[in-house]
Amino acid sequence: MRKLINKLALTVVATILTCVSPTFAQDKGLPDPRHDKYVDTMKGKKVVYIPIGMGYDLSEGWWAGLKRELLPLGIELEIRDPNWSVDAGVRTLTSLIGERPDLIMVQSPDEQSYSRVLRKAEKEGLHVVQIQMHSSHSSDIFVGADWIQVGEEVAKLAAKQCGPDSSGKVAIMQGVLTASASIFQVRGVYNILDQHPHIQVVSNQAADWDASKARAIMETVVQQHPDLCAAIGFWDTMDVGTSAAIKEAGLKDDIFVVTSGGGHKDACDNLENGTFDVAISYDVPRQALELANAARALLQVESKAGAFKYSHYSPLTIMTKENLNVQRRNGACWTKESVSGN
Repeated sequence: MRKLINKLALTVVATILTCVSPTFAQDKGLPDPRHDKYVDTMKGKKVVYIPIGMGYDLSEGWWAGLKRELLPLGIELEIRDPNWSVDAGVRTLTSLIGERPDLIMVQSPDEQSYSRVLRKAEKEGLHVVQIQMHSSHSSDIFVGADWIQVGEEVAKLAAKQCGPDSSGKVAIMQGVLTASASIFQVRGVYNILDQHPHIQVVSNQAADWDASKARAIMETVVQQHPDLCAAIGFWDTMDVGTSAAIKEAGLKDDIFVVTSGGGHKDACDNLENGTFDVAISYDVPRQALELANAARALLQVESKAGAFKYSHYSPLTIMTKENLNVQRRNGACWTKESVSGN
């Protein structure tokens, strides 16, 4: 009889514990309302990506990263490539105002060309992320390099190389003069060079992001100033031409070449083979992740377009031939395939 009473008592206790203990109640977990809302919000949303043109390292890297991060969420990604045509870019943005995607991600070729249509998109309620080079109209989020900081960093390196015992002559190779990457970067350069009275800027010209133009400009510069101390370039792809002119003049060992870019494998190869002495990287794989995070955030917010405006500036890394192995371990020297995960 006593055994039967004990057995009944244990059964009652076990039943009570099953009912009241959260441990037992959660054996199969609990639904997360945030998860369900997040998944439902992302699925089926349409994001349109508009670079200034495909086929170069930055735009290909951003696109590869966006696909890797956003496609698994069920987001529809579409690319509209204006192929370096400002008019085509304006027409695309104008068309999208009517099509009303959930988000536009756009790289502006200069400060003014897209500003009016981006302002109109905002008034029509379209969220916009601007990439790397922004327009004069600020949109919801900007992701890209802090061009003032990039200019200051390349100038510090040139100033260190061209001390009072050198000629002090420096040449600056800009991209498109009206692009934010040129306008603000050159300000950063002069923020530093103006602190060094012995330095003389003997050339400050625009090569329009074109390696051939950069080469032609630098050929003339080194003819006029064979004692040039340093060449500051605004994009590594363009500055392959800058360096080629210096090498052709037989001055590769005498002129310090410093440039900047996204940290692509080509830049690393050009550090190894001596084309560049230093390259400042703004880390395109990381930028792609920040772009994807910006998209995820804007697709969830319920505030109107332009209500809040943020900038996400990319950290900079100084890359040299000597530290390449370290930088590779940190994700530098990437390719489109490595960013996409294929």
